[in-house]
Order: sequence, then C-alpha cells, then structure tokens
Amino acid sequence: MPHDTLGETLRIWRDRLSPVDVGLPSAGNRRASGLRREELANLAGLSVDYVVRLEQGRAVTPSAQVVAALARALQLTTCERDHLYRLAGLAPPSPGRIPDQIPPGVQRLLTRLGEIPLGVFSADWNLIRWSPLWAALIGDPAQVTPKDRNLARTQFGLTGSVGVAHYPVTSELGPDVLDCALVADLRAAAATYPDDDGLAGLVAELRESSPRFARMWAAGTVGVHISDRKTIRHPVVGDVCIDCDVLTVPCSDLRIVTFTAPAGSADAEKLDFLRVTGPVHAER
Repeated sequence: MPHDTLGETLRIWRDRLSPVDVGLPSAGNRRASGLRREELANLAGLSVDYVVRLEQGRAVTPSAQVVAALARALQLTTCERDHLYRLAGLAPPSPGRIPDQIPPGVQRLLTRLGEIPLGVFSADWNLIRWSPLWAALIGDPAQVTPKDRNLARTQFGLTGSVGVAHYPVTSELGPDVLDCALVADLRAAAATYPDDDGLAGLVAELRESSPRFARMWAAGTVGVHISDRKTIRHPVVGDVCIDCDVLTVPCSDLRIVTFTAPAGSADAEKLDFLRVTGPVHAER
C-alpha cells in the first residue's frame, strides 16, 4: 500500500470491491469500478460524512464497533480485518471472543441468496446481517438497537414485543425446540469464547431476567436446530407460512437462518409482494 494509513487503506479496499459482490448494479454512470462512499456507508450503517472524514484522515479513532462494521461491509479477510483494527489503534479481536466477521466467500454467497429472507447470526445469536426480504417479512432490524437484535433475548422475552422479529412468529414444533437449541448454543459458545464479556453479560442477563432460561441453563438442557415450519403474522399480507432452516458456517460459528416457501404457492406470492413493497416502517 502506498500510504499505510487508516484512510488510505479504507479507500483502497473500497475501490477494489465490486458492487456486484454486495448486491448492487454495476451498470450506470460510475467513474470507478468499486463502491461509492455512500454505498459503503449504507452497508456499514454509518453516515456518509463519517466515511469521508475517515478516508480524509480527519477521523482517526473509530470505535471497535465501527471497525467491525467496516470490515464486514468491505468483505475483508481475517488478516485484513486485524490490520484495520491496528490502523485504528485497536487490538484485533482475540480468539477468546466471538467472531462477527463473515468470510468473503460466504458474503458473496449471501448476496446471491439475497432474493430470499435470510439473517446471519454470530455464535451468541446476535443478528449481524440480513437481506432486504428478511426486513420486509419480519420487520426491519435497523429500527431496533443492536442489543435487541439478539435472538435469545427475543425468544426469552427480554426485548418486549419488538426484537429480532417485529411481528408474531409461531413454530409448528412449539417453542421448546428453539429454546433448547438456543440454551445449548450459548453454553457451547461460553466454553469456546471464555474471554467474550458480551456473551458473559448476555448469559447473566438471561439467567437473572428469565426464570425459564435459568431453569434450562441449570438443568444442562441441550438441543439442536432442526428444520421447522413457522407462521409469521404480517400486518400487510396476513399470515405467511414458511420453512425455516439454519445453516452453519464451519470455523466461524456463524448461523444463517433462511425462510423459504414452495414456488407457486400463496405464501411465495406473498413473499414476492413484500420483495417489491419492502419493509413496513411504522412509527414507534
């Protein structure tokens, strides 16, 4: 790199990323083949002005959360992500902390699967990426705080009526199967990532605030994720019955949750309608 600074490195990595790889059209009046600043800002959940200040060197101390968001948006490898942390004056995530980095190849796969509702969760079941149709089907995660995008907090009633899902979701198998799987996942994550303060705080909060979680945790409850059929009560299209599957990414502990409906079914037609209309942004 000609200038190994945070701003110059961000610009170089932004220029090399194809719009196609993040699900954007490549055609049109583009002066460069890479991402525009406003596109990177949107992908990372930052303001365009802040991205400009970072690249110009007027902002040089981004938080760890900002660096993580930029690393995901830029589809960096683990080594590149760690370099970005160091340029920002931060220590890279340790092996004892939960990774939220999505490998570039998986990111490209997710982009090509973007026509279906899907969400990507880290090992502690924090939602870190979602497709537009996910937001249209169960509610836009951008409308809630990152803390309330945790599936375990939602499932055990710590987020109130709005969390990962804004609308009522019922399972054909009942709530016990998912509850058991989440408790087992968090127990495994706690053993795998002993240095992750966020995970430790999550488990402590769940044990204190949810008697059901506390009982299951104390009992050593175990479970696995299996295919399920769920019904989402959507405020615009009514009940949508869909198949839910959980895919795992080896070596990263990422979970990809997908919702699908049989082609030509009434539920598939409802998804097609939501694909066009987008999420409902209700006043809160």
